[in-house]
Amino acid sequence: MKIIGIIPARFASTRFPGKPLVEIHGMTMVQRVLGQAKKANGLHDVLIATDDSRIFDHVSSLGAKVVMTSETHPSGTDRCLEALEISGIEADAVINIQGDEPFVDPVQIDAVADLLKRPGADIATLVKRIGDKETLFDPNKVKAIFSDEGKAIYFSRHAIPFQKGRDENEWLEHFQYFKHIGLYGYKVNVLREICALKPSQLELAESLEQLRWLENGRSIFVSETHIETPAIDTPEDLKKLLINPL
Repeated sequence: MKIIGIIPARFASTRFPGKPLVEIHGMTMVQRVLGQAKKANGLHDVLIATDDSRIFDHVSSLGAKVVMTSETHPSGTDRCLEALEISGIEADAVINIQGDEPFVDPVQIDAVADLLKRPGADIATLVKRIGDKETLFDPNKVKAIFSDEGKAIYFSRHAIPFQKGRDENEWLEHFQYFKHIGLYGYKVNVLREICALKPSQLELAESLEQLRWLENGRSIFVSETHIETPAIDTPEDLKKLLINPL
């Protein structure tokens, strides 16, 4: 199976404009993500998808593959599809690698690549066990439940499942809860299909695009990871990283 990695790199971030070009210990963020992605054994190629000429020129100067995509995409998933079509690269599957995680672990990318090779897998992603109450009840941390074979059942901003008759302070002692790690892989034919779907009821309720895919019968396989690398969403996140490097 030929799998390529695509790194969406937008300039106009609401909370941190221009963050793909910020410098982290002598390298730009997009350069670091690119370097980590290239270490993955499961990728045949890596492509940057941007919407800004400054990022395009910078990536080009690095000798890396980059394409200019629309500024109006509602998600990185849609940007990945356009980038694939513009590039002309022939592939069986795509892994969407977040452009704001400069230290993404190649092991995680390979785990997603391995999942995509499983029979019946349309989409692949990762989860990490939750060990603290703050994460469990934080609506910004998406939770996932899945079957014994690793097939996703549901994703939610709420803690799922609810434990009837038990105090919330005891939930983690009696059930293994998992947080979703937003690294996605898609079969190419599935990527085209899900980008053509209209937003669904569950997606609109929780503001989670993966619920649209589940509602429309797509299989999402998950694999547990013990790794979590920091995402840079705000200038404050960057300051923390520079003070406390990995």
